[in-house]
Amino acid sequence: MSNASLSPLLKQATPVVVDHASGSWIHGTDGRDYLDFTTGIGVTSTGHCHPDVVAAAREQCGKIIHAQYTTVMHQPLLELTDKLGEFLPEGLDSVFYANSGSEAVESAVRLARMATGRPYIVTVQGGFHGRTVAAASLTTAGTKFSAGFGPLMSGVATTSFPHALRLGMTEDEAVDYALKEFDFLLATRVAPNELAAVLVEPFLGDGGYMAVPQRYLAGLRERTERHGALLVLDEVQAGCGRTGKFWGHQHTEGLRPDVLITAKGIASGFPISAMAASRDLMNKAWPGSQGGTYGGNAVAAAAGVATLGVIEREGLVENSRVRGEELLAGLRSELDGVSEICDIRGTGLMLGIEFGNPTANAGSEEAAEAARLAGAVQQACIDEDLLTLTCGPTGNVVRIIPPLVVTSEEVKTGTERFARAVRAVVGA
Repeated sequence: MSNASLSPLLKQATPVVVDHASGSWIHGTDGRDYLDFTTGIGVTSTGHCHPDVVAAAREQCGKIIHAQYTTVMHQPLLELTDKLGEFLPEGLDSVFYANSGSEAVESAVRLARMATGRPYIVTVQGGFHGRTVAAASLTTAGTKFSAGFGPLMSGVATTSFPHALRLGMTEDEAVDYALKEFDFLLATRVAPNELAAVLVEPFLGDGGYMAVPQRYLAGLRERTERHGALLVLDEVQAGCGRTGKFWGHQHTEGLRPDVLITAKGIASGFPISAMAASRDLMNKAWPGSQGGTYGGNAVAAAAGVATLGVIEREGLVENSRVRGEELLAGLRSELDGVSEICDIRGTGLMLGIEFGNPTANAGSEEAAEAARLAGAVQQACIDEDLLTLTCGPTGNVVRIIPPLVVTSEEVKTGTERFARAVRAVVGA
């Protein structure tokens, strides 16, 4: 008999071992109390172990745990579908459930190709859509997600992201540039009549925690409609109140996706994801093309119903907006004048602090130093009993993702701890 251990390929962002957690706090086996501004990468939206979610899961465990939903239907999934339908964009009245964001993304690709009879998916530079082979093929948030196991899925092309800071442009100039590049892509690589869908996050997640300009999203919508393609919005990280609106794309007035993907914050930590589209669009795919053993698990669905109820009753979307504004203003005030920081940005409780020169070559020593700084700050936060993460294609962004239940006092505490961590690293 051998002694088993976790794979050495799993890289831990912190050394914390959890004893228990509640709300915005993780209590470690080391006896320390950590303010959790990672929320399991944006998952524990209602905080750790919200009593309503715990009660719903506990009750469901006593009824049935696994009811495979293409064999027997269960009540929690029907209830979740009804409740989720109250938040879905108008016209998206048909839902497929899976276990993870990656699975939901791949389901959307399958639907888009079947429904349109076209082969190509265009993704936006910097997007993160998952780690499974097809999802990784769609991901350009960093080579670590797709390198080493190619060849990747074919039928994928990538278009430019209007990253004004990196391009050294105004936002309008960057949007004009990126939309022209999209049109050029359709003239040189993907024929419009072979374009099945454009897949985009309304807020970049692992690609740098930044809002996609509204005019760019509107431009993609206009082009997909013109060419008979679908607009697929990946709301895995930005959805369920994270940005101060229930869906991230709602910041762009009048924008309606053909397909919406959600996961992470929908069930407060239980593994469930969903892909929503119109019933007419779903009916264009092949019968039996959607399914899975664990998808729509009964306990996860019950937790999802409870989570959506908590978000609604406790006004957590508005809390996200207000606390996010406080956090953004506090960070900008505390870190004003720190030359190593080039941008402090955020919408709702989805914030990024970018280090270094944004126009530096990605392979340069300058870019490597920016990534080192961000990583050092993230580690220094642990010494301040604050948990954060890094992101960005070169790893030079620290992302801050508090739970939607975070209080004003916790925002103040987190801001002060983060500022101390930055000063400890840069000596300011």
